[in-house]
Amino acid sequence: MTASWLRQEASGSIVLSLHVQPGARKTEIRGTHGEALKIRLAAPPADGKANDCLIEFFAKLLEVPRAQVELVSGAAARQKRIRVRGARPQAVERLLAAA
Repeated sequence: MTASWLRQEASGSIVLSLHVQPGARKTEIRGTHGEALKIRLAAPPADGKANDCLIEFFAKLLEVPRAQVELVSGAAARQKRIRVRGARPQAVERLLAAA
């Protein structure tokens, strides 16, 4: 894993550093923003909707159950970190390619 925004833990989980832009037209990866992966979310930044959308997006993208995606930090900020347990190497490679 070579991206600065992606780190693998000893447990096998991956941690992603993200810069999130809520309220976009569609949910998508938009490259990088400094040392973070930039994500545009088609959900407003109110009542946790953007965080829910973010978790759902990465669960689908990395082909894991939603319960295996955890918001580690940044619940009320644009800079967030999420932990994903059980992502297959092929799914992580697709994520790297999409960035």
